[in-house]
Amino acid sequence: MDDSHARYARKFWAVLEPLHAVTYFMRECVAANKEVGLRGFWMGYFGSRGAPLGAVEPGVIEATFYGFHPARVRRAVPDAWGFAAPELILAARATAAAGALRRIAPDVEQVAEAATPALTRVVEAADGAGRPLFAANRDLEWPADPVEALWQASTSLREHRGDGHVALLVAEGLGGLQANVLACAVGNVSPQLMQDARGWSREEWAAAEAELADRGLLDDQGQATDAGRALRRGIEKRTDALAAPPYRVVEDPEALYQLLKPVALAVGQSGEMPFPNPIGLPRLD
Repeated sequence: MDDSHARYARKFWAVLEPLHAVTYFMRECVAANKEVGLRGFWMGYFGSRGAPLGAVEPGVIEATFYGFHPARVRRAVPDAWGFAAPELILAARATAAAGALRRIAPDVEQVAEAATPALTRVVEAADGAGRPLFAANRDLEWPADPVEALWQASTSLREHRGDGHVALLVAEGLGGLQANVLACAVGNVSPQLMQDARGWSREEWAAAEAELADRGLLDDQGQATDAGRALRRGIEKRTDALAAPPYRVVEDPEALYQLLKPVALAVGQSGEMPFPNPIGLPRLD
């Protein structure tokens, strides 16, 4: 994989992640989860994101989402499926995400009609082996609504990248908690924000810091060492490389990126997408 493909994989993440992330932060999406029967933010989160997998047990969510405290997952799953069947959640999440995008970015209809065919080809070109969240999203019935289809394509490719990232974390011997600690140590988000968002206690966080310090990845102040920063950079670079192959089918990647960028900017500038955030997404310039 040449560097240009990996570079564009990262650029596309920067514009597709905001489109996907409306499902977590925008009021239409939070309300849709509640209206379909899911109780509370976290049941809405795990139920909505996990619905493509079907009515799975909590261990599947823990394994695929990575980084969340098992107790947080198990307070929501499998109870979520008793309140709302996955197929009902799937319909609600796509409609709500499209509604949020239409409100935030008035030109999204035109962008969707122009960009979704290319993104669909990327999804079709991607290999689902070892990527359960991507494969589950890819196999959903494609929405007829153009903005829903744009959101679904963005979501599929986001999960494709995320699945690859998780595989690299596992290969480096970084559990979900350790991965969160290392991400904070290189300055992406604050430890308190991540502890609150992922459900880890201060004591569990401190224990993970000690484990990373024993590996030479953190110093005694909980900051990343040169080795820790190098490991994190390497994981991000390899994540880009693993995400890159399907984008080979895009004839003009810069044109597609520029087409999507205004919608991503509108999401970031809406005031509803928090910065910093637990997903580590920076503001798009």
